[in-house]
Amino acid sequence: MIYNYSRQAVVCQEVDIASTFLGRLCGLMFRTSIKATAGLLLTPCRAVHTCFMRFPVDVVFVDRHCRVVGIEMGIKPWRISKVYRTARYALEVPAGRVIASGTKVGDTLGIETYPAHT
Repeated sequence: MIYNYSRQAVVCQEVDIASTFLGRLCGLMFRTSIKATAGLLLTPCRAVHTCFMRFPVDVVFVDRHCRVVGIEMGIKPWRISKVYRTARYALEVPAGRVIASGTKVGDTLGIETYPAHT
């Protein structure tokens, strides 16, 4: 889960992490949709493209201190985002999720994990 500590809100409940070159390159390409509660964390990442994607996404760019340094909302397929030089991570979530979570530039995010149920 990606949690916004500044707003005390969940940004996404389920997060996949893309940390390899191929994982970052492919990202959400060729998927037909993304669950409303899901997201993809790209690391390292300073900019994204939406080539071969079939749906718009919101992208939250986060620095090494877990602070939001940029937000691009509703990026449509076949677009390229601005480059955020201080970003270390990019979180792709369904379009509209940034507004729903109240996330703003300057907020602090974190990854929360749940212990396995036995």
